[in-house]
Amino acid sequence: MINAQTAYVAIFGNPVEHSLSPQMHNAAFNHLGLNLAFLAFKANKAAEAAVAIRTLGLRGASITIPHKEAIMGHLDEVDDVGRAIGAVNTVVAQEGRLLGCNTDWLGVVRALEQVTELGGKRCLVLGAGGAARAAIFGLQNSGAEVSLMNRNQERGHSLAKEMNCIFVEWQSWDRLEIELLVNATPVGMSATRDQTLISAQQLKGGMVVLDMVYRPLETRLLKDAATAGSICVSGLEMLLHQGVAQFEIWTGEEAPVEVMRQALVESLANETN
Repeated sequence: MINAQTAYVAIFGNPVEHSLSPQMHNAAFNHLGLNLAFLAFKANKAAEAAVAIRTLGLRGASITIPHKEAIMGHLDEVDDVGRAIGAVNTVVAQEGRLLGCNTDWLGVVRALEQVTELGGKRCLVLGAGGAARAAIFGLQNSGAEVSLMNRNQERGHSLAKEMNCIFVEWQSWDRLEIELLVNATPVGMSATRDQTLISAQQLKGGMVVLDMVYRPLETRLLKDAATAGSICVSGLEMLLHQGVAQFEIWTGEEAPVEVMRQALVESLANETN
């Protein structure tokens, strides 16, 4: 029950209506009996999110698209990992200061480690935004060989140079014998839910495919990957594990992982009923 002592955490983004973070975190808060509540706010600019966190006295915040990179300029401090990635998805408020960090990379790594070892894997990341940055960092940190592909080639080249990975042209990536594919773009959700950036013919049996898009749970990319015999990893697992890391940063408590997973699964199931 919310009362005058309740502390708040919130997610900021645009759009934000699709987020399942409130269900996931509120289920965890309730399970452990913590006097915390998780809210969602649409923010047109990263600066608006930073002002709101300070003004409302939030304990912390989750930052989602399109503000993960821009928010860094409005924080008092960003940790070493956040700076290395160049994007922040988690903010902690401490004594009037806003501290930024990144748990997206942990979400990617922990989701993938459930099905494969990452060391030495030949990986391809699609995208050049904050999610792609986190995926590249996480894979490289785990010893994988990472290539990058992006529709905007100038931005892709720039990110590949910054993060010391290989930029690949669209027409030539399948020569690389990729073992692991990560879609870090929004293609596959909302108006593009029937679309995919990779043709079914390019997917192989035994390849591991992670689609960060979690609505729908089975995207066109994952459907094609399953037909090809690939090992499929839902974006829901990435969302879960980045959220678990956030929860533990904000609360100092061990996260109830299965409670959080069940909240996500039930939320998506209710949408399709």
